Amino acid sequence: MTDNMMLARAWQIQSMLIGYPDENLHERADLLRQAAASLPGSVGGPLLRFLDHLAAAAPAELAAEYVATFDHRKRCCLYLTYYAHGDTRNRGMALLELKQTYAVAGLKLTDEELPDHLAVVLEYAAIDPGAGLALLVAHRAGLELLRLALHDATSPWAGILDAISATLPPLIGDQRTAVARLAAQGPPAEQVGLTPYALPHPEGVPR
Repeated sequence: MTDNMMLARAWQIQSMLIGYPDENLHERADLLRQAAASLPGSVGGPLLRFLDHLAAAAPAELAAEYVATFDHRKRCCLYLTYYAHGDTRNRGMALLELKQTYAVAGLKLTDEELPDHLAVVLEYAAIDPGAGLALLVAHRAGLELLRLALHDATSPWAGILDAISATLPPLIGDQRTAVARLAAQGPPAEQVGLTPYALPHPEGVPR
């Protein structure tokens, strides 16, 4: 398996596991387990542990836990441009650029999907690993803050972020500074100029 094939497989699995745990995810759990087992331990191990949690948890309880984690915790937002731009007009432009990038790669979103949701970003990365890697690295500070927040919350989804981190280059000085600044100051907070998208509340719940 080439590096790009490994990355594409990892990101496709991670895309599914970081999404809402619906019936489709439970039905595909065995296939996802087989695919995760073929990955390097630093990437596949956390995914297999999450799949163990998926198998043991009652579906309704896991769904409720997902909502409580990602829809009601500001620091656990899955919309990556929020970390960089907050609720500002710059975020609206970033979303439009993402959607245009995806269209070129053949990834078409439904009306309900925002292009910066982590599951969507990972799906795109699996389609075009080179460009996908660059996109994930560009959002590394937000990803790291999300990873740390999930660990603080002892969330089972923390392992998914560990696996994503394991596919990326190590944090360097400027990235560490960006993570520290983001943790201390939070995203920008301008509340105007957000068209053409109706952006979600920071906790992930549309208003």
